[in-house]
Amino acid sequence: MVTISAQPYDYELPASGNVALIVIDMQRDFMELGGFGDILGNDVSLLRTIVPTLKQLIEGFRALELPIFHTIECHQSDLSDCPPSKIKRGKGELTIGSKGPMGRILVKGEPGNGIIPELAPLPNETVIYKPGKGAFYATDLESMLKAQGITHLFITGVTTEVCVQTTMREANDRGYECLMVEDCTESYFPEFKQATLEMVRAQGGIVGWTATAADVLKGLEAWKPLEALV
Repeated sequence: MVTISAQPYDYELPASGNVALIVIDMQRDFMELGGFGDILGNDVSLLRTIVPTLKQLIEGFRALELPIFHTIECHQSDLSDCPPSKIKRGKGELTIGSKGPMGRILVKGEPGNGIIPELAPLPNETVIYKPGKGAFYATDLESMLKAQGITHLFITGVTTEVCVQTTMREANDRGYECLMVEDCTESYFPEFKQATLEMVRAQGGIVGWTATAADVLKGLEAWKPLEALV
């Protein structure tokens, strides 16, 4: 059995079944000046600190030919899939659907809604367009995972306490073995990230595990050759 060094204890890789990387909402609206995160008054440079490490993790999954799913939080142009309560929340000058410096905010297909160039998906990688915080709500993610026999998820992206944590909790309730990659997730509020990591791995991993990208790749590199022999 191959394991990854993790908290609260080692994470076991599957003897059968597959793993996948989930990269959540690494989109310009949240990551760049002029995007929604910036408009809301956040320091977007905090989120960008994870980009080099997340890029290395993505490249590691690609080298091992393991599936990668990217998510984008967005809505249809008519906002028919966006609850009015979500539009009203925040009470800023600009909100979802408003015209911002990078096009209409959180609207599918607008320039700001694209994934940052450094982490752009390859043609063979799946992009999930999600109208909610969690990646399972109103998407085909679960059916796609089942079709590929995926049982274990490595969860990354932004922001840790909102879309990343929501997705991990949704996945946990569906029976997936989830690991949040500590240095590949970030928040505008560092204390929120730390609290989320502690909640996830509390009580013996009530929601899942956490580990560094280096430890994840080390474990996967040992596991993938063994999986190929099964």
